[in-house]
Amino acid sequence: MRAGWHSWTAMANANPMEHKESHAQLRPLPLLIFSSRWLQLPLYIGLIVAQCVYVFLFLKELWHLVLHANAFGEQQIMLVVLGLIDVVMISNLLVMVIVGGYETFVSRLGLQGHPDQPEWLSHVNAGILKVKLAMAIIGISSIHLLRTFIEASRIGQEGANVTSEGVMWQTIIHTIFILSAIGIAYVDRMTVQKH
Repeated sequence: MRAGWHSWTAMANANPMEHKESHAQLRPLPLLIFSSRWLQLPLYIGLIVAQCVYVFLFLKELWHLVLHANAFGEQQIMLVVLGLIDVVMISNLLVMVIVGGYETFVSRLGLQGHPDQPEWLSHVNAGILKVKLAMAIIGISSIHLLRTFIEASRIGQEGANVTSEGVMWQTIIHTIFILSAIGIAYVDRMTVQKH
């Protein structure tokens, strides 16, 4: 017990720079493998470009809504607004993947103490990120399903974009998304409890 205490105090009093240097000097193969995480950087930059495309799409749809608000009926306005919400939720999903994925798999962002640091980022790991992504996908699916239900009132009319079979399949897929998210959260909770 006493020897354990002495080794702990020796570690606590050790120079942090020496500790950092011992971790920094990896053998060539482990260094290559560990450095390969930077290959993901172009993927995250690509997702930032995709985010820019979504911002452009949002502004275009918003401008279209403002210009033609008088010509649209209430149902059409609701569908356009749901489309805007859909774009925002997909954009939120992109932010989660970009920020959380980069922080988890590539490198620390060093946002501790920053006033705009997302609350969820302080305790993010691969399991939590998967659960958050599953919840975001359910939110996006919910918006799509709501749009489908609104358009379903026009089934059988000319220009209807959905069929009753399409509504059924979309509802089944949405239910599968929910069950998958529950399964992912349950497995993640079991893993955390075991550790």
